Amino acid sequence: MERLGRLKPGWGILPVAIFLAIWEIVTRLDLIPGHFFLPPFSVVVQEFYRLVANGVLPSNFLSSLARVLIGFCAGSLAGLLVGTLMGWKDLLNRAFSPLISLLYPIPALGWLPLLMLWIGINELLPIAIIFICSFFPICYNTATGIRNVDKKFVQAARTLGASDLRVLFTIVFPLALPTIFTGLRLEAGMAWRVIIAAEMVAIPTGIGALLMRAESLIRVDIIIVCLMVLATMCFLFERIFTYLEKRLTEGWR
Repeated sequence: MERLGRLKPGWGILPVAIFLAIWEIVTRLDLIPGHFFLPPFSVVVQEFYRLVANGVLPSNFLSSLARVLIGFCAGSLAGLLVGTLMGWKDLLNRAFSPLISLLYPIPALGWLPLLMLWIGINELLPIAIIFICSFFPICYNTATGIRNVDKKFVQAARTLGASDLRVLFTIVFPLALPTIFTGLRLEAGMAWRVIIAAEMVAIPTGIGALLMRAESLIRVDIIIVCLMVLATMCFLFERIFTYLEKRLTEGWR
């Protein structure tokens, strides 16, 4: 049993390895007609190396990464601030809740045509899309998490003489962290999905733009490389927030 327990963390790699092996075998044996629509995995790896070596992939990746980090951090901070105010003050919740409820269901990419008219096609456009993508879910989750904190803890702290700010930052906010991190974790991955779509439509640089150029040249290998980079970054961003949530809440959750 101990040996099985030690093997468990690596088991998740096995299905991926089997999938890649089947992919390579099926394409090499021409069970799928031609390599045109689905090149072997080894060919994709070679193209990945070539794109890295000539600098095409790193430059486009860094452009996308910078936009995601700026937009996500700005949207998250704004969402945390507004969500905290809404969750803590009933008056602000009643004032802003209808507006948030009205705008939240609109997909982030639904704002793209309007933002293209307002701010034009420039570096600010994808950042603004990521900001919107991050702001509303994190604001909603933060407000919900704070409002769902058991009022008995708040009353007990106030009875002991704690100020409102002390109650908020030492009791309410820590207890709301699991809900807040749920929003952060989900939107960290969603930010990459949105930035790719925005770059495909309106921006000449980034992974999304590279995808569109590969499509116009019918380079399936480059398209798959871009999709693999996207999948990896979505996974890594979500895992980072999962790790942070565990470290910050494992002692009392």
